[in-house]
Amino acid sequence: EVIDAVKRGVLEAGGLPFVFSTISLGEILISPTSMLYRNLMAMETEEMIRAYPMDGVILAGGCDKTVPAQLMAGISANRPMLSVVIGPMMTGDVRGQRVGACTDCRRFWAGYRAGEIDPETLQAAEQSLCSTGGTCMVMGSASTMACLTEALGLMLPGGAACPSGSGDRLRHSVASGRAIVSMARSEILPRDVLSRASFMNALRVLQSISGSTNAVVHLMAIARRAGIEITLADLDAAGRDIPLLVNCKPAGANYLEDFHKAGGMPVLLKALAEKLDLNARVATGETLGDLIAGFKPPGDWQQTIASSAKPYGGTGSLVALKGSLAPDGAVLKRAAASAHLLKHTGPAMVFESPEDAAHRIDDEALGL
Repeated sequence: EVIDAVKRGVLEAGGLPFVFSTISLGEILISPTSMLYRNLMAMETEEMIRAYPMDGVILAGGCDKTVPAQLMAGISANRPMLSVVIGPMMTGDVRGQRVGACTDCRRFWAGYRAGEIDPETLQAAEQSLCSTGGTCMVMGSASTMACLTEALGLMLPGGAACPSGSGDRLRHSVASGRAIVSMARSEILPRDVLSRASFMNALRVLQSISGSTNAVVHLMAIARRAGIEITLADLDAAGRDIPLLVNCKPAGANYLEDFHKAGGMPVLLKALAEKLDLNARVATGETLGDLIAGFKPPGDWQQTIASSAKPYGGTGSLVALKGSLAPDGAVLKRAAASAHLLKHTGPAMVFESPEDAAHRIDDEALGL
């Protein structure tokens, strides 16, 4: 449906759509991690963009590593480009509890292993956590990267959180198809508009949503394709005066459909306007300041996007750490961490492999 909607927009604007395929990275099925294949997908997608006679490209993605791979490819190929995502799933229901993947699935599984949830409830959860097509409906990697893509200006406004299969999702796809034709005629190239300011804005948005820690690794790789370097120090700098403004799991209580209903990224960008570099340009050629001038601030009627004056949490929702366990640095999502674990003294348990950990984690002899 999304591809057909994009094609319709291209045709309406006088272009000729051509669909090409690349590998896709199914997050939950690839072992041991889909991260191993992100660069492979980026290379394949880049070469397909270069190989086909196209004047502009819409990158249609969804899952965690897919969108970063596509952005890396599009920036390297340096053709007019826009990102379109499939969108988050709608929430489900388990015996009166509103649920969604992935945060709630881990909660149910932990409860089952602890003997707090019976097998029937676990089975009901399995059937409800992924109630529709789409990506995970919490602020995990897929949703985070969609939000950051919009913050970078590589997605039309309002597209990050439209639920999969919704009318809003299809309308955004049609609009993207129309826009890429205009961009191709104007020859607006991603490397001409992306700047260090663009990526610092994305890091500030990341702090405001308490997004996935994976996003830091992806943003570094995407920035390098544009000849820009960002570091863990930049992550810390971005978080010094940016509070938590989005009330979505795992750092909050709501889901991406709530974020969308509250106005999505346009409303969040408006709330952050004083903290962003408004001279940064977006893919359509205008400045971020021009783009968000007509956006509305957070409304009092909703409980998902806060103003900077009344945030949901403190500054630095993501922090960079260094120490003997991670001499080159690590990232902690402080906003979602258990406070009692932020300072801990105890034995280190060493496993030889993921398989060893899976087989021995419940062994009473471990003394955990």
